[in-house]
Amino acid sequence: MIKKKRIAILGSTGSVGVNACRVAEALRDRVEVTALAAGSNAELLAAQAAKFHCKHVSLRDSSRKDQLLRDLPAGCKASFGEESLTDLVCAEDVDMVLCAIVGTGGLKPVIEAIRCGKEIALASKEVLVMAGQPVMDLVRQTKIPFIPVDSEHSAIFQCLTSLDSRKAENLILTSSGGPFRKATWEEMQQATFEKALAHPVWSMGQKITIDSATLMNKALEMVEAHFLFDCPEEKIRVLVHPQSIIHSMVEFPDGVTLAQLSVPDMRFPIQYAFTYPERHPGGLQKLDLATIGHLDFENPDTKRFPSLGFARHAIREGGVLPCVMNAANEIAYSRFKKGEIGFTDIFRVIEKTMDQVENKRDANLAEILDADSIARKIAADIP
Repeated sequence: MIKKKRIAILGSTGSVGVNACRVAEALRDRVEVTALAAGSNAELLAAQAAKFHCKHVSLRDSSRKDQLLRDLPAGCKASFGEESLTDLVCAEDVDMVLCAIVGTGGLKPVIEAIRCGKEIALASKEVLVMAGQPVMDLVRQTKIPFIPVDSEHSAIFQCLTSLDSRKAENLILTSSGGPFRKATWEEMQQATFEKALAHPVWSMGQKITIDSATLMNKALEMVEAHFLFDCPEEKIRVLVHPQSIIHSMVEFPDGVTLAQLSVPDMRFPIQYAFTYPERHPGGLQKLDLATIGHLDFENPDTKRFPSLGFARHAIREGGVLPCVMNAANEIAYSRFKKGEIGFTDIFRVIEKTMDQVENKRDANLAEILDADSIARKIAADIP
């Protein structure tokens, strides 16, 4: 009998988390979901716990405590608040932790899970953007499996068959280009929050969809790739590919380029992380290139989308600057959603924040978190 991999899903009620639950259900002969964590959606969390017969759930929003306890199935333990995630990820009946928490909330539980020797499937790119060096140092010390779930980094991981990029000439991250790929700067200035959510390919949560519209999602992925694959900034490229069939590529010194292709569905990288190093059918749609007919590519417009320049600057300077960039982006997104600033003002807020926060190299985790807090305050006050 095959031993099932026991998985804890952090952020189970979000877009990636819901897809992870779908993958786990399709792979129920190989995967067992033993723990779930969510932010505030108590109703869906309780339903997921009942479906998978979970032993432990965590809800960050303790104001929903009564609702969760009322709906939770018998025998399932509930805990509340961000600190409760530590016990959840370090539980004995957890082999792998899938972190799909939006924003910075995944950093501490991922670090604790690594220290407890758990396998990590990482969908929360902010974990490495904030604290890539200390996190990857810890991964190397513990030698735990660390598998990227972002479709682009999963593609590179599959092409390299490791986290080691030393044999690669370039890592090429593909980008759909977002909803404003062909828009003028003037049209982007007038863009509403609803228009920015109209992604042409992917169905995702609001934050990552707006990040895709600004190409900040790709900027964050560049920083993530730098830390994840120990790759210098000059070897990380971005290529716009509107169909999102090729999820990323690796170029080698002999001129050969390897690419990973599939229909645009987050369940593919999640499934690969769950079954790694093996591959198993999960009922996902097969790729039909003849029907697609053609694949298009173009270079990104870095004048209309200065995000990629922010990322290159953050990688080159290092220290707390990647964390500052991420914090400023989160605040700018929130301000745009509230109508306080326009779409293109997001770039201005990020750039000014990066200019104003003093960089500190070789920062420890406490100093990184302090820089995150300072950056958020500055970004919130920029007119």
